[in-house]
Amino acid sequence: MGAKRALIVDDSKSARLFLSRILEKYEIDVDNAENAEAAIEYLASHRPDVIFMDHLMPGMDGFQAVQAIKNNPLTATIPIMMYTSQEGELYLGQARALGAVGVLPKQIKPTDVSKVLYQLHLLADRRSEFQGSFRPLNMPSAGAPAPVDQSAANDSGVLPKVLTESALREQFAELRRALVAGVDTQTERITAEVRALLLEALPPTPPVAIEQAQPPTPPRQPVQFPWIVACIALGIALATTALWWQQSSQLKALGGEIDGLRRQIAAQADTASSPPPSSMADANLSKKMGALDGETSAGEGLKPGPAVPTNGNGGQSPPRALPTEAKPLVISVPYGADPLGGPRLDLMRQLFDRLVKENHSGVVDIKSFAGRFCLMGNVNDGYSLAPDETPFSKCDVVGNPSDEALSAAQRIPLQFANIAGGVRNASHGAVQVQPSTGDPTNVIAPYPAVSVGLTAGEWNRAGSANNRVEIRVH
Repeated sequence: MGAKRALIVDDSKSARLFLSRILEKYEIDVDNAENAEAAIEYLASHRPDVIFMDHLMPGMDGFQAVQAIKNNPLTATIPIMMYTSQEGELYLGQARALGAVGVLPKQIKPTDVSKVLYQLHLLADRRSEFQGSFRPLNMPSAGAPAPVDQSAANDSGVLPKVLTESALREQFAELRRALVAGVDTQTERITAEVRALLLEALPPTPPVAIEQAQPPTPPRQPVQFPWIVACIALGIALATTALWWQQSSQLKALGGEIDGLRRQIAAQADTASSPPPSSMADANLSKKMGALDGETSAGEGLKPGPAVPTNGNGGQSPPRALPTEAKPLVISVPYGADPLGGPRLDLMRQLFDRLVKENHSGVVDIKSFAGRFCLMGNVNDGYSLAPDETPFSKCDVVGNPSDEALSAAQRIPLQFANIAGGVRNASHGAVQVQPSTGDPTNVIAPYPAVSVGLTAGEWNRAGSANNRVEIRVH
């Protein structure tokens, strides 16, 4: 079966390049089209296995292109996957009604692409229904320890100690047998080669004289057999020593792995009854929310409005207004990361849920500010942060190409838009979320003055501080 082929239709060159690199990792050939018209012209003579279609394009948009492709009997069977920054189930329903198999967010992730390829059977599914697991051993009845509760071990995540040590001993014995067999094989091979060399070095048997008139052949010089045998013996000794050293190293490494596994089993047994510690992302998120709560108690952050009694019919009290002045919550964003995604999106979701739960009303103003960085690379291969010790004069680009390449619609991920819409519906319009782009000249850490001794690390530290998201509630 030949290689699969995909067609990417997008007016953004950077978006086409990003998606092409993901597909090429799965050994899928990629063709590109800058607009819908070029894609339809391409389909007149080609039949790709899948089409990735952007929504918003100049001229014919993605919906019109999907409709035109599905109305053509020659191209109607080609699966089309759309990706866009639009939100809501209405857009998804429109896309599927026109014939698209699904919709991806504009900020496509490699995992999303792999799922689509598996669903379309463009990749062989490497997953298996068989799930390996440990099985209890039949322990002898005399003097045997109490049977291990397998369900309890599975629930706690700790493997039975007896079972693990038995498996390790079997692996250790198997490795030892393999090493001994390897040494025996090498010894037999070397012995055979030495025997062949000795046979070649022996003088041939003199033939029977056919004619007495032939002159006698001069005697052959005696071969120095002791030196040959000594050299061969030395080679055998060196080879045996090398094999012994290799075996010792492997046994020592295996012993270290066994000790590490034993320590891991002991640590799991100690912590089985206690809840697992929180992840670093959750700790940072709790710290941010704690800081926001501290500002609320100090009177500088969010404040609940005056209490309004319920009506006589038992209805809920109207939403409480938020203060018009609120200290912004500043969240730093790593270079190249989505300002409205990742841990920052989780923090915003917690803030939105708290506003709805406490019956607040107002506007959540979310501004993303792009920092300027000292970068190395080019347009085709992409840019990355220059090493800290690099002189500032050696920077290929000073700016933020990953942010500058995004359009206004691309700056709002689909997941964020869905969360904002859910907050608006849950609060019945009392809480509005307004994302926007801040002025890049508005900095909280001044950039250092350009000089001969300025390094990329000094400049990028200021850029990291200014690459941020500010959340203000008013």
